[in-house]
Amino acid sequence: MPPGRDRKSPRESPSVTELLAAAVAAIGGAERPGQVAMAEAVHHAITSGEHLAVQAGTGTGKSLAYLVPAVRHALATGNMVVVATATIALQRQLIDRDLPRLAASLKPLLRDEPVFAILKGRRNYLCLHREAAAADPKTEDPADVLFDAADDGLSSGLDRHVQRLHEWAARTSTGDRDELVPGVPEPAWRRVSVSPEECIGPRCPFIKRCYAERAREAAAKAQIVVTNHALLAIHAMSGGALPEHDVVIIDEAHDLVDRVTSVMTGELSGPGIEVAARRCSRLLEPAGKGPAAAAGRLQQAAGALAAELGDEPPGRMDALPGTLAAALTFAGEAAAACAEAVWDIADTAWPDADKLAACRAALASLDAVQHTAARILGTFDADIAVREEVIWLDRPAAEDASRASAARGGQGGTSPRAGTAPTLRVAPLEVGPVLRSRLFGERTVALTSATLALGGSFAPLAHQWGLPTADSDDRLAWSGIDVGSPFDHRRSAILYLARHLPPPGREGLPGEYLTELQELIDAAGGRTLGLFSSMRAARQAAAWLRERIAYPLLCQGDDATAQLVRQFAEDEPTCLFGTLSLWQGVDVPGSSLQLVVIDRIPFPRPDDPLASARQRAVSAGGGNGFMTVAAPHAALLLAQGAGRLLRTMTDRGVVAVLDPRLATARYGQFLLRSLPPFWTTTDPALVRAALRRLRAGAAPP
Repeated sequence: MPPGRDRKSPRESPSVTELLAAAVAAIGGAERPGQVAMAEAVHHAITSGEHLAVQAGTGTGKSLAYLVPAVRHALATGNMVVVATATIALQRQLIDRDLPRLAASLKPLLRDEPVFAILKGRRNYLCLHREAAAADPKTEDPADVLFDAADDGLSSGLDRHVQRLHEWAARTSTGDRDELVPGVPEPAWRRVSVSPEECIGPRCPFIKRCYAERAREAAAKAQIVVTNHALLAIHAMSGGALPEHDVVIIDEAHDLVDRVTSVMTGELSGPGIEVAARRCSRLLEPAGKGPAAAAGRLQQAAGALAAELGDEPPGRMDALPGTLAAALTFAGEAAAACAEAVWDIADTAWPDADKLAACRAALASLDAVQHTAARILGTFDADIAVREEVIWLDRPAAEDASRASAARGGQGGTSPRAGTAPTLRVAPLEVGPVLRSRLFGERTVALTSATLALGGSFAPLAHQWGLPTADSDDRLAWSGIDVGSPFDHRRSAILYLARHLPPPGREGLPGEYLTELQELIDAAGGRTLGLFSSMRAARQAAAWLRERIAYPLLCQGDDATAQLVRQFAEDEPTCLFGTLSLWQGVDVPGSSLQLVVIDRIPFPRPDDPLASARQRAVSAGGGNGFMTVAAPHAALLLAQGAGRLLRTMTDRGVVAVLDPRLATARYGQFLLRSLPPFWTTTDPALVRAALRRLRAGAAPP
C-alpha cells in the first residue's frame, strides 16, 4: 500500500500541530492534549500507509483532529480523502459547520481552501422523473400501492405524505431526503426515488437537473468527501459508488460492522416477489400470451413462497426444508424467465423514458429475487458445519411494525400485510473478509469513535473489521491508540452497580428493579434516561412508574423519537425510556439528563440469528464464542449507553446499572474495562444522596 506523499516541502506545508493550533484558535477553543495526539496519529497513518484505530472520548474534538491532517494531505497531494460517518447529524455537522470553519481558518497558512462535498446513495435523493410519474396515476408504479389497498386509512395517510413530497420537490435545491424535516415513511419516499439499478441514466429527460448526478459531480471535484457507512460498504463490495480516493476516515466506527452487514443482507418474501410480478405483468401483458404467462408463473411463485414461509417458525435456519427449497427454486426460475422477457422489451424501449424506467424497475426487482434465492440455496449446497452465510426467517409482529412506522413519523406508513409478512433473510457470517480485501487492502484507513477499545483492547473490533490480531504474521499493518478524554470522569460521575438486586429474569422486569428505579428517579427529580434491553421492558417500566412518580415520563413509540428527545431536553424534570436507538442516539447536555439507568447487560438475544451463528462458528473453531461475540456486543452497547451522561465539561450525574451481574460475574471485569473510569459504588443510599445533591444544584461527592 503506497504511503501518502506531500508534494510541498515542510516549509511550504506547516505541520499538523501548527495547523490544528490555528484552527482551534480561530474557533475560540483551547488546546486539548488528546486532540493533538489524535491529529498527529492520523497524520502518521496517512503518510506511512499504516491503518489506525483511535479511541477518543466525548469532548476530545475528534472531527478537527482528523480533518486537519486530511485537509493537509488533500491539498498537498491532490488526492481525495473520504470521511464516512454513521449518522445524519454528524454528516451535517461536518458539512455545515466543521469544514467551512476549518477551511477559512487554514487558508492563510495553506494558501488554498479545500473543496468539500457530501455524497450519499442514489436512493437518498429525489428523482425528478419518478416524482413526475408519482404525480400522474397513469404512470404510477403499481408496486408502490400494492399494500395500500388493504386499508383505505393507510392509503390516505400515505397519500398525504406523498403530497407533501410533491410540494417539497417544487422548492428543494438539493433533493436530499435528509433536508426534509420531519421526514416521511419509507413507502412514501419510495414513490419519488430510485435505486441505482432502477435509474435510466442518460435517457432520463431530467438528467440535466438530476440531484443525484449533481451530487456526484460535486463530489468528483472535491478534495474532502463526506459520506455514510452504507455507501462506503457499497463501494467496497462493487466499486464505482465513490470517486477515486486514497485515504478513508471512518467516524462512529463502532457502528461499521452492523452497517456493512445491513448493506450485505438480502431478503425474500411473498409480497416482495409479488412486487416484481406486478411490475412485470404491466410490461408483459401487452406483449403477448407467452411473456404474460411468465409473469403469471412469478405470481404463482410469490404465493407458493408465502405459503411455505407461513408454515415455518421464525429464527435461524440450519437446514432448508425440501418444500421451501422447491419454492425458492421455482421463484428464481420464474424471475429469470421474466427477466429474459423484460430485456426483450427494454432493448426497444430506450426512446420511451417511461417504459425504460418501468423496465429498469422490473429488472431490479427480478435481479433481487434471483440473486437472493441463489444465495439462500447455495448456502445449503455443501454439508459443512460452519457456513459463510446465515439464513433466518423474520416474522415481525403487527404491533412492532405499527410502532416502527409511527416512530419514523408515519401515519400508517405500511399496511399490516406488508409489515408482518414472513421474510427470509440472508447475511454474511462475517464482513471482515470483505473489509480486509476491498477496504483495508486498497487504501489507508483511520477509524475513530469514543468506543473502540472493548475490555481495554482494540482486538475485538479489529477482528470484526478483518484486521490481523497481534500474534498474526500479517503484512496488513495497523495500530491502536486511546487518546483519552478531557472529562474528569471520577469527579463528574458515579457508576452505580446495584449488586443487591436479583439477576434479571425472562418474565419482564422484577419488582425490585421497578422499586429501585422509582427511588432513583425520585432522588434525581426526574431528569432520567432509561435504557432498556427491549421495548417490552421499557413499556412495562413506563406503565408502572407513571402511576407512582410526579414527573412526566415519555416512552419510545409514543411519538417520533426525535420529537421525544426534544421534549426530554427542553423540560428538565422529564424522563425518557426507550431501547436501542436511544443507547447511541441521544445528545442532551446539561441538567435535563443527570441519571442514566440501564436495566440489564445488553447481551444479544439467544435467538438472535447472526449473533448465535457467529458464536457457534467461533466455538466450532475452538474459541470462546461468548467472549468473542456476546461480550464485545454487550461491552460496546454499555459504553455507548453510559456515554449519554457526560456530553460537556460541566455535566454531572449517575450511571446506574440494575443488573447485578456487572458486579458479580467473571465477565463483569471485561465489561467494566470498556466503560469510562467513573467513580464506582454499590451503595444505593450514597447514590440517592448524590442525586439529591445534584438536584439541589451541588456537585456529587
